[in-house]
Amino acid sequence: MPVPRKRARAIPQAELAGAGLRAFFRVADAWRLGVEEQITLLGSPGRSTYFKWKRDGATSLPRDVLERISYILGIYKALQILVPDPGAADAWIRRPNAAALFGGRSALERMLSGNVSDLYLVRQYLDAERGA
Repeated sequence: MPVPRKRARAIPQAELAGAGLRAFFRVADAWRLGVEEQITLLGSPGRSTYFKWKRDGATSLPRDVLERISYILGIYKALQILVPDPGAADAWIRRPNAAALFGGRSALERMLSGNVSDLYLVRQYLDAERGA
């Protein structure tokens, strides 16, 4: 007789949006990101939307914003695994990088291009570096 599978609990959109934004803003603080950098990483929402999210959170977020936050959190986690010193891990995104993906620029410069695909590529690079 087959064993019934447990269904994953669907996380309500409001809970996901709020938790995602809180985590994003904590990472932004750790990385010492300026307002414009944060806005760009979030996909360039209007400034008033950004400040409302920062002040009040959100009950829903556009899908692309959730995707961007997911990549950023994955980048943060991968760095914490790869670089045991939290300060050095947080500083890594600003250091010039000779890897082909970065061409001597920093990971942050790559991520600030505004394309979600660049966040994906940085995440993929770090996951490959840690053997995930």
